[in-house]
Amino acid sequence: MLILNAKIYTMEGPCIENGYVQIRDGRIAGVGPMPAPEADGEILDAQGGILLPGFVDAHTHMGMWEDGLGFEGDDGNEDTDPSTPHLRAVDAVNPLDRCFAEAREAGVTTVITGPGSANPIGGQLCAMKTYGRRIEEMVLKAPVAMKMALGENPKTTYHGKSQAPVTRMATTAIIREQLSHALRYYQDKLRSQEDEEADEPDYDAKCEALLPVIRGELPVHFHAHRLDDIFTAQRIAKEFDLDYVIIHGTQAHKAADLMAEDGVRILCGPLLCDRSKPELADLTPANPALLKKAGVEQIAIITDHPVIPEQYLPLCAGLAVKSGLPYEEALKAITITPARICGISDRVGSIAVGKDADLVLFRDDPLTIAASPAAVIAMGRRIV
Repeated sequence: MLILNAKIYTMEGPCIENGYVQIRDGRIAGVGPMPAPEADGEILDAQGGILLPGFVDAHTHMGMWEDGLGFEGDDGNEDTDPSTPHLRAVDAVNPLDRCFAEAREAGVTTVITGPGSANPIGGQLCAMKTYGRRIEEMVLKAPVAMKMALGENPKTTYHGKSQAPVTRMATTAIIREQLSHALRYYQDKLRSQEDEEADEPDYDAKCEALLPVIRGELPVHFHAHRLDDIFTAQRIAKEFDLDYVIIHGTQAHKAADLMAEDGVRILCGPLLCDRSKPELADLTPANPALLKKAGVEQIAIITDHPVIPEQYLPLCAGLAVKSGLPYEEALKAITITPARICGISDRVGSIAVGKDADLVLFRDDPLTIAASPAAVIAMGRRIV
């Protein structure tokens, strides 16, 4: 395919006012200003429309809570055990949930999905495309992160069961205890490899799942709304030398200068919802703008689907613009920045040679409520 006469936001370089994108074998083979090279396949004339990389949502529960179903389709929280690092999103996602179709029709081509926040340690998140039928063919990276949760959600979940954790102290202690077990397990495995007389530890699925976390190979995505919970996440991360990302960060703007000093990566949102629980009391769509103004470099905007339906991701970015976030920063917050934060920017998030040909074409400003894609292209094929 050859796309002509488009205003191209590459997300990794300057905007090309009138350019082309060449696609071969599902990948971007060329991009630049007009005139375009000779076409050897389908031609799509953008007629001055806005061409963007497919949108990326860095935090959702797509396919984990199925649309229109109750318990039958609720596979997001295994709230029978507060520590479940061995659970995998790929074993629960239903790719035929209709929300995937709504997402790709809105130009969202990649999502991070996984367990909810009922458990202090919830399990493994995965990065996946929104098009396809078999999860193995949709996955970009699995696991992409380990989900952990602080604050109200674990307390609320287990309070009704008369089971720990019912305090923030216990939530943190459960995480620390499980990480300590994993660290000891790792040390014992190394010792058994170095010393023939040392026995290898008995297999432990939870500890095995945490080995890449302990080794710094797999980041932890911490659910944390309140500022004290954000600081607790940092405390745990420093103690165990973890690579970490903050999900939500609702009160992060109250210490935006400290977030900038520490180089914290924050997945902001959901922005388009009510203050439905106490720790959301300071929710504001100005959060991304305030953080950016203070110097926080890596900010992504998320829906937390199904909290906000996935198709409204660009609308959430538009709301952030209305609240002060620069326009191109908002576009980056739903394309290249989440891709970089989640370690998948080699495949998605920008329009660059070699990357997946996941593209979305708009006739109007994509961050407005009236905008709908004129075309969505996935791996070089027009799907909308």
